[in-house]
Amino acid sequence: MDIKEYPKLKDFVIRHQEETLLLLKELAAIGAPTFQEDQRAMFCLDWLKRQGAENAYIDEAGNVIFPFRCSSGRPIAAFLAHMDVVFPEKGQIPVKEEGRYLKAPGIGDDTANLVNLLMCVKYLLMDPPTDTKYGLLFAANACEEGLGNLKGSKTIFQQHPDIAEMISFDLYLGDLFQTAVGSHRCRIEVQTRGGHSFHDFGRENAIQILSGIVQELYGQPLPKTGTTTYNVGRFEGGTSVNTIPQSASMYYEFRSDQKDSLQTMEQQLYEILESHRSSEVEIDTTLLGIRPCSSEDLPQDKMKDLIRRQSGLIQHYTGQPAHIQSGSTDANIPLSLGIPAVTLGTVAGGGAHTYEEWIEKKSMVVGQQLALATILQYCETT
Repeated sequence: MDIKEYPKLKDFVIRHQEETLLLLKELAAIGAPTFQEDQRAMFCLDWLKRQGAENAYIDEAGNVIFPFRCSSGRPIAAFLAHMDVVFPEKGQIPVKEEGRYLKAPGIGDDTANLVNLLMCVKYLLMDPPTDTKYGLLFAANACEEGLGNLKGSKTIFQQHPDIAEMISFDLYLGDLFQTAVGSHRCRIEVQTRGGHSFHDFGRENAIQILSGIVQELYGQPLPKTGTTTYNVGRFEGGTSVNTIPQSASMYYEFRSDQKDSLQTMEQQLYEILESHRSSEVEIDTTLLGIRPCSSEDLPQDKMKDLIRRQSGLIQHYTGQPAHIQSGSTDANIPLSLGIPAVTLGTVAGGGAHTYEEWIEKKSMVVGQQLALATILQYCETT
Protein backbone atom coordinates (compact mmCIF):
# COMPACT_ATOMS: atom_id res chain seq x y z
CA MET A 1 0.00 0.00 0.00
CA ASP A 2 1.06 3.60 -0.56
CA ILE A 3 1.95 5.30 2.72
CA LYS A 4 1.15 8.98 2.94
CA GLU A 5 4.04 10.95 4.37
CA TYR A 6 3.39 13.65 6.96
CA PRO A 7 6.33 16.10 6.87
CA LYS A 8 5.60 17.62 10.30
CA LEU A 9 5.09 14.29 12.04
CA LYS A 10 8.68 13.12 12.53
CA ASP A 11 9.86 16.63 13.42
CA PHE A 12 7.24 16.85 16.16
CA VAL A 13 8.20 13.47 17.62
CA ILE A 14 11.93 14.26 17.62
CA ARG A 15 11.43 17.70 19.19
CA HIS A 16 9.23 16.24 21.94
CA GLN A 17 11.32 13.19 22.86
CA GLU A 18 12.34 14.62 26.22
CA GLU A 19 8.78 15.68 27.04
CA THR A 20 7.50 12.23 26.07
CA LEU A 21 9.91 10.41 28.39
CA LEU A 22 9.23 12.82 31.25
CA LEU A 23 5.49 12.28 30.84
CA LEU A 24 6.05 8.51 30.79
CA LYS A 25 8.04 8.62 34.04
CA GLU A 26 5.41 10.76 35.75
CA LEU A 27 2.49 8.61 34.62
CA ALA A 28 4.21 5.27 35.32
CA ALA A 29 4.89 6.42 38.89
CA ILE A 30 1.14 6.71 39.60
CA GLY A 31 -0.27 3.40 40.83
CA ALA A 32 -3.45 2.47 38.95
CA PRO A 33 -4.95 -0.91 39.89
CA THR A 34 -8.11 -1.83 38.00
CA PHE A 35 -11.12 0.02 39.54
CA GLN A 36 -8.68 2.45 41.20
CA GLU A 37 -7.46 4.55 38.28
CA ASP A 38 -8.73 7.83 39.78
CA GLN A 39 -5.34 9.44 40.35
CA ARG A 40 -4.14 8.64 36.84
CA ALA A 41 -7.42 9.85 35.40
CA MET A 42 -7.11 13.21 37.14
CA PHE A 43 -3.49 13.51 35.96
CA CYS A 44 -4.50 12.78 32.35
CA LEU A 45 -7.44 15.17 32.47
CA ASP A 46 -5.33 17.98 33.89
CA TRP A 47 -2.58 17.34 31.32
CA LEU A 48 -5.06 17.39 28.42
CA LYS A 49 -6.64 20.63 29.57
CA ARG A 50 -3.20 22.24 29.81
CA GLN A 51 -2.66 21.31 26.16
CA GLY A 52 -5.91 23.05 25.21
CA ALA A 53 -8.39 20.17 25.35
CA GLU A 54 -10.96 22.24 27.22
CA ASN A 55 -13.85 19.86 26.52
CA ALA A 56 -12.07 16.81 27.93
CA TYR A 57 -13.94 15.12 30.79
CA ILE A 58 -14.15 12.01 32.97
CA ASP A 59 -17.22 9.85 32.32
CA GLU A 60 -19.23 7.63 34.68
CA ALA A 61 -16.90 4.65 34.17
CA GLY A 62 -13.78 6.68 35.01
CA ASN A 63 -12.63 7.06 31.39
CA VAL A 64 -10.90 10.30 30.39
CA ILE A 65 -12.61 11.36 27.16
CA PHE A 66 -11.58 13.98 24.61
CA PRO A 67 -13.93 14.38 21.62
CA PHE A 68 -12.29 16.18 18.69
CA ARG A 69 -14.72 17.50 16.08
CA CYS A 70 -17.36 14.99 17.06
CA SER A 71 -20.83 16.20 16.08
CA SER A 72 -24.18 14.46 16.23
CA GLY A 73 -24.68 11.90 13.49
CA ARG A 74 -21.10 12.13 12.22
CA PRO A 75 -19.14 8.84 12.12
CA ILE A 76 -16.41 8.62 14.76
CA ALA A 77 -13.01 6.98 14.80
CA ALA A 78 -12.10 6.11 18.40
CA PHE A 79 -8.58 5.72 19.80
CA LEU A 80 -8.09 4.09 23.20
CA ALA A 81 -5.23 3.30 25.59
CA HIS A 82 -6.02 1.93 29.04
CA MET A 83 -4.90 3.48 32.31
CA ASP A 84 -5.12 0.47 34.61
CA VAL A 85 -2.38 -2.05 35.37
CA VAL A 86 -2.54 -5.56 36.83
CA PHE A 87 -0.64 -4.68 40.01
CA PRO A 88 -2.36 -3.83 43.34
CA GLU A 89 0.00 -1.07 44.51
CA LYS A 90 -1.39 2.45 44.79
CA GLY A 91 0.47 5.70 45.44
CA GLN A 92 3.97 6.24 44.08
CA ILE A 93 5.53 3.45 41.99
CA PRO A 94 9.34 3.42 41.56
CA VAL A 95 10.45 3.95 37.96
CA LYS A 96 14.02 2.87 37.23
CA GLU A 97 16.12 4.26 34.40
CA GLU A 98 18.86 1.87 33.35
CA GLY A 99 20.71 3.00 30.24
CA ARG A 100 18.47 2.44 27.22
CA TYR A 101 15.58 1.19 29.35
CA LEU A 102 12.86 2.35 31.71
CA LYS A 103 11.57 -0.25 34.16
CA ALA A 104 8.37 -0.24 36.21
CA PRO A 105 5.36 -2.53 36.63
CA GLY A 106 2.84 -1.62 33.95
CA ILE A 107 5.18 0.68 32.04
CA GLY A 108 4.61 -1.10 28.72
CA ASP A 109 1.13 -2.46 29.37
CA ASP A 110 -0.19 0.08 28.95
CA THR A 111 1.44 3.29 30.19
CA ALA A 112 3.83 3.89 27.29
CA ASN A 113 1.03 3.45 24.76
CA LEU A 114 -1.14 5.84 26.76
CA VAL A 115 1.64 8.43 26.69
CA ASN A 116 1.91 8.12 22.90
CA LEU A 117 -1.85 8.60 22.61
CA LEU A 118 -1.69 11.73 24.78
CA MET A 119 1.17 13.13 22.70
CA CYS A 120 -0.91 12.57 19.55
CA VAL A 121 -3.61 14.77 21.05
CA LYS A 122 -0.98 17.43 21.75
CA TYR A 123 0.06 17.29 18.08
CA LEU A 124 -3.52 17.78 16.85
CA LEU A 125 -4.08 20.70 19.20
CA MET A 126 -0.81 22.39 18.25
CA ASP A 127 -1.45 22.05 14.51
CA PRO A 128 -5.15 21.27 13.92
CA PRO A 129 -5.96 19.63 10.58
CA THR A 130 -8.08 21.63 8.17
CA ASP A 131 -10.69 18.91 8.25
CA THR A 132 -11.17 15.30 9.33
CA LYS A 133 -12.95 12.43 7.63
CA TYR A 134 -14.43 11.38 10.98
CA GLY A 135 -14.97 12.84 14.36
CA LEU A 136 -12.02 11.71 16.49
CA LEU A 137 -12.62 10.37 19.99
CA PHE A 138 -9.66 9.89 22.31
CA ALA A 139 -9.97 7.90 25.54
CA ALA A 140 -7.64 7.04 28.39
CA ASN A 141 -9.91 4.26 29.51
CA ALA A 142 -10.42 2.38 32.75
CA CYS A 143 -10.93 -1.30 33.61
CA GLU A 144 -9.24 -3.14 30.75
CA GLU A 145 -7.29 -5.56 32.90
CA GLY A 146 -8.46 -8.64 34.82
CA LEU A 147 -11.85 -8.43 36.46
CA GLY A 148 -12.40 -4.95 35.07
CA ASN A 149 -14.02 -6.93 32.23
CA LEU A 150 -13.58 -4.06 29.75
CA LYS A 151 -16.00 -1.83 31.66
CA GLY A 152 -14.38 1.33 30.32
CA SER A 153 -14.58 0.25 26.68
CA LYS A 154 -18.17 -0.97 27.12
CA THR A 155 -19.23 2.41 28.49
CA ILE A 156 -17.56 4.29 25.63
CA PHE A 157 -19.50 2.31 23.02
CA GLN A 158 -22.75 2.66 24.93
CA GLN A 159 -22.37 6.42 25.10
CA HIS A 160 -21.04 6.94 21.55
CA PRO A 161 -23.17 4.93 19.10
CA ASP A 162 -21.65 6.75 16.09
CA ILE A 163 -18.25 5.05 16.45
CA ALA A 164 -17.49 3.48 13.05
CA GLU A 165 -13.94 2.23 13.71
CA MET A 166 -11.75 1.80 16.76
CA ILE A 167 -8.02 1.41 17.29
CA SER A 168 -6.62 0.47 20.69
CA PHE A 169 -2.99 1.16 21.54
CA ASP A 170 -1.79 -1.72 23.71
CA LEU A 171 1.28 -3.94 24.18
CA TYR A 172 4.31 -3.93 21.89
CA LEU A 173 5.54 -2.66 18.52
CA GLY A 174 4.79 -5.03 15.66
CA ASP A 175 1.74 -6.61 17.27
CA LEU A 176 -1.59 -6.29 15.48
CA PHE A 177 -4.59 -7.99 17.10
CA GLN A 178 -7.46 -8.53 14.65
CA THR A 179 -9.63 -11.18 16.33
CA ALA A 180 -11.24 -10.97 19.76
CA VAL A 181 -10.43 -13.75 22.19
CA GLY A 182 -13.47 -14.17 24.41
CA SER A 183 -13.34 -15.48 27.96
CA HIS A 184 -15.46 -16.65 30.88
CA ARG A 185 -14.14 -16.20 34.40
CA CYS A 186 -15.65 -17.67 37.53
CA ARG A 187 -15.07 -18.48 41.18
CA ILE A 188 -15.79 -22.08 42.13
CA GLU A 189 -16.29 -22.97 45.80
CA VAL A 190 -16.61 -26.45 47.31
CA GLN A 191 -18.27 -26.81 50.74
CA THR A 192 -18.35 -29.89 52.98
CA ARG A 193 -19.01 -30.69 56.65
CA GLY A 194 -15.30 -30.74 57.48
CA GLY A 195 -14.14 -31.76 60.93
CA HIS A 196 -11.19 -33.00 63.00
CA SER A 197 -8.39 -34.63 61.02
CA PHE A 198 -8.26 -37.67 63.39
CA HIS A 199 -11.71 -38.10 64.93
CA ASP A 200 -13.58 -37.32 61.67
CA PHE A 201 -11.15 -38.98 59.30
CA GLY A 202 -12.93 -40.16 56.16
CA ARG A 203 -15.24 -37.19 55.79
CA GLU A 204 -15.20 -35.27 52.50
CA ASN A 205 -12.25 -32.88 52.26
CA ALA A 206 -13.08 -29.68 50.30
CA ILE A 207 -9.47 -29.22 49.14
CA GLN A 208 -9.22 -32.82 47.95
CA ILE A 209 -12.50 -32.53 46.03
CA LEU A 210 -11.53 -29.21 44.45
CA SER A 211 -8.13 -30.65 43.53
CA GLY A 212 -9.92 -33.50 41.78
CA ILE A 213 -11.97 -30.96 39.84
CA VAL A 214 -8.78 -29.17 38.77
CA GLN A 215 -7.28 -32.47 37.63
CA GLU A 216 -10.33 -33.20 35.48
CA LEU A 217 -10.36 -29.69 34.03
CA TYR A 218 -6.73 -30.07 33.01
CA GLY A 219 -7.52 -33.38 31.33
CA GLN A 220 -10.55 -32.21 29.37
CA PRO A 221 -10.48 -32.29 25.55
CA LEU A 222 -10.13 -28.94 23.82
CA PRO A 223 -12.48 -27.90 21.01
CA LYS A 224 -11.01 -28.48 17.56
CA THR A 225 -12.05 -25.11 16.11
CA GLY A 226 -10.04 -21.99 16.85
CA THR A 227 -7.59 -21.63 19.72
CA THR A 228 -8.88 -22.40 23.21
CA THR A 229 -7.13 -22.26 26.60
CA TYR A 230 -8.00 -22.61 30.29
CA ASN A 231 -6.34 -21.71 33.57
CA VAL A 232 -6.73 -22.02 37.33
CA GLY A 233 -5.22 -18.77 38.56
CA ARG A 234 -5.93 -18.86 42.28
CA PHE A 235 -6.60 -21.64 44.81
CA GLU A 236 -7.31 -21.30 48.51
CA GLY A 237 -9.00 -23.06 51.41
CA GLY A 238 -8.68 -24.79 54.76
CA THR A 239 -7.97 -23.48 58.25
CA SER A 240 -5.23 -25.60 59.88
CA VAL A 241 -3.09 -28.68 59.43
CA ASN A 242 -5.32 -30.82 61.67
CA THR A 243 -8.68 -29.71 60.25
CA ILE A 244 -10.56 -31.34 57.40
CA PRO A 245 -11.33 -28.29 55.24
CA GLN A 246 -14.96 -27.25 55.09
CA SER A 247 -14.42 -25.02 52.09
CA ALA A 248 -12.00 -24.43 49.24
CA SER A 249 -12.26 -22.12 46.26
CA MET A 250 -10.50 -21.26 43.04
CA TYR A 251 -10.57 -18.76 40.20
CA TYR A 252 -10.95 -20.40 36.81
CA GLU A 253 -11.11 -19.03 33.28
CA PHE A 254 -11.36 -20.39 29.78
CA ARG A 255 -10.70 -18.46 26.58
CA SER A 256 -11.26 -18.92 22.87
CA ASP A 257 -11.41 -16.95 19.66
CA GLN A 258 -14.51 -18.96 18.68
CA LYS A 259 -17.91 -18.47 20.31
CA ASP A 260 -18.91 -22.14 19.80
CA SER A 261 -15.72 -23.26 21.56
CA LEU A 262 -16.55 -21.08 24.56
CA GLN A 263 -19.95 -22.77 24.76
CA THR A 264 -18.29 -26.20 24.61
CA MET A 265 -15.92 -25.26 27.44
CA GLU A 266 -18.80 -23.98 29.54
CA GLN A 267 -20.75 -27.21 29.06
CA GLN A 268 -17.71 -29.32 29.99
CA LEU A 269 -17.11 -27.25 33.12
CA TYR A 270 -20.62 -27.76 34.43
CA GLU A 271 -20.59 -31.47 33.62
CA ILE A 272 -17.39 -31.88 35.64
CA LEU A 273 -18.78 -29.89 38.56
CA GLU A 274 -22.03 -31.85 38.52
CA SER A 275 -20.13 -35.15 38.74
CA HIS A 276 -18.59 -34.04 42.06
CA ARG A 277 -21.80 -32.87 43.74
CA SER A 278 -23.45 -35.09 46.35
CA SER A 279 -25.56 -34.86 49.48
CA GLU A 280 -22.34 -34.12 51.38
CA VAL A 281 -20.72 -31.80 48.84
CA GLU A 282 -22.02 -28.41 47.70
CA ILE A 283 -20.43 -26.61 44.77
CA ASP A 284 -21.21 -22.97 44.04
CA THR A 285 -20.14 -21.10 40.91
CA THR A 286 -20.00 -17.30 40.72
CA LEU A 287 -19.52 -15.68 37.32
CA LEU A 288 -16.83 -13.00 37.59
CA GLY A 289 -16.88 -11.72 34.05
CA ILE A 290 -17.34 -12.40 30.35
CA ARG A 291 -15.34 -10.98 27.48
CA PRO A 292 -17.06 -11.41 24.11
CA CYS A 293 -15.68 -12.86 20.88
CA SER A 294 -15.86 -11.18 17.49
CA SER A 295 -19.35 -10.97 16.02
CA GLU A 296 -20.33 -13.05 13.01
CA ASP A 297 -21.84 -9.83 11.63
CA LEU A 298 -18.48 -8.05 11.45
CA PRO A 299 -18.18 -6.50 7.95
CA GLN A 300 -15.24 -8.41 6.52
CA ASP A 301 -14.50 -5.94 3.71
CA LYS A 302 -14.08 -3.09 6.19
CA MET A 303 -12.04 -5.26 8.56
CA LYS A 304 -9.72 -6.31 5.75
CA ASP A 305 -9.23 -2.70 4.75
CA LEU A 306 -8.45 -1.65 8.33
CA ILE A 307 -5.98 -4.54 8.77
CA ARG A 308 -4.36 -3.74 5.42
CA ARG A 309 -3.90 -0.08 6.35
CA GLN A 310 -2.51 -0.78 9.79
CA SER A 311 -0.27 -3.60 8.60
CA GLY A 312 1.19 -1.24 6.03
CA LEU A 313 1.85 1.46 8.63
CA ILE A 314 3.49 -1.03 11.01
CA GLN A 315 5.81 -2.32 8.29
CA HIS A 316 6.60 1.23 7.14
CA TYR A 317 7.62 2.49 10.58
CA THR A 318 9.17 -0.65 12.10
CA GLY A 319 10.69 -2.17 8.97
CA GLN A 320 9.10 -5.53 9.83
CA PRO A 321 5.83 -7.21 8.81
CA ALA A 322 3.03 -6.88 11.33
CA HIS A 323 2.60 -9.82 13.72
CA ILE A 324 -1.11 -10.43 13.14
CA GLN A 325 -2.80 -12.43 15.88
CA SER A 326 -5.78 -12.84 18.18
CA GLY A 327 -6.02 -11.21 21.59
CA SER A 328 -8.19 -10.08 24.47
CA THR A 329 -8.17 -6.27 24.55
CA ASP A 330 -10.49 -3.27 24.60
CA ALA A 331 -11.13 -4.03 20.92
CA ASN A 332 -13.22 -7.05 21.99
CA ILE A 333 -16.17 -4.73 22.61
CA PRO A 334 -16.45 -3.13 19.15
CA LEU A 335 -15.58 -6.43 17.43
CA SER A 336 -18.43 -8.11 19.33
CA LEU A 337 -20.75 -5.31 18.16
CA GLY A 338 -19.79 -5.74 14.51
CA ILE A 339 -17.61 -2.59 14.48
CA PRO A 340 -14.18 -2.84 12.78
CA ALA A 341 -11.38 -2.57 15.33
CA VAL A 342 -7.76 -3.56 15.85
CA THR A 343 -5.19 -3.29 18.63
CA LEU A 344 -1.58 -2.36 18.00
CA GLY A 345 1.49 -1.64 20.12
CA THR A 346 3.58 1.54 19.97
CA VAL A 347 6.57 0.65 22.17
CA ALA A 348 9.26 -2.04 22.29
CA GLY A 349 9.54 -3.83 25.61
CA GLY A 350 8.93 -7.01 27.55
CA GLY A 351 7.97 -8.56 30.87
CA ALA A 352 4.30 -7.60 30.64
CA HIS A 353 2.33 -8.45 33.80
CA THR A 354 5.53 -8.83 35.86
CA TYR A 355 7.23 -6.44 38.26
CA GLU A 356 10.27 -6.48 35.97
CA GLU A 357 8.46 -4.98 32.98
CA TRP A 358 10.61 -2.73 30.78
CA ILE A 359 10.48 -0.58 27.67
CA GLU A 360 13.20 0.65 25.34
CA LYS A 361 13.26 4.44 25.45
CA LYS A 362 14.20 5.06 21.82
CA SER A 363 11.31 2.88 20.63
CA MET A 364 8.93 5.62 21.74
CA VAL A 365 10.13 7.66 18.74
CA VAL A 366 9.09 4.97 16.26
CA GLY A 367 5.93 4.12 18.18
CA GLN A 368 4.76 7.71 18.44
CA GLN A 369 5.22 8.19 14.70
CA LEU A 370 3.16 5.04 14.09
CA ALA A 371 0.44 6.26 16.46
CA LEU A 372 0.32 9.69 14.81
CA ALA A 373 0.21 8.26 11.28
CA THR A 374 -2.58 5.95 12.40
CA ILE A 375 -4.65 8.92 13.58
CA LEU A 376 -3.75 11.27 10.72
CA GLN A 377 -5.10 8.83 8.14
CA TYR A 378 -8.52 9.90 9.38
CA CYS A 379 -7.74 13.55 8.57
CA GLU A 380 -8.28 15.13 5.16
CA THR A 381 -5.24 17.39 5.48
CA THR A 382 -2.53 17.99 8.03
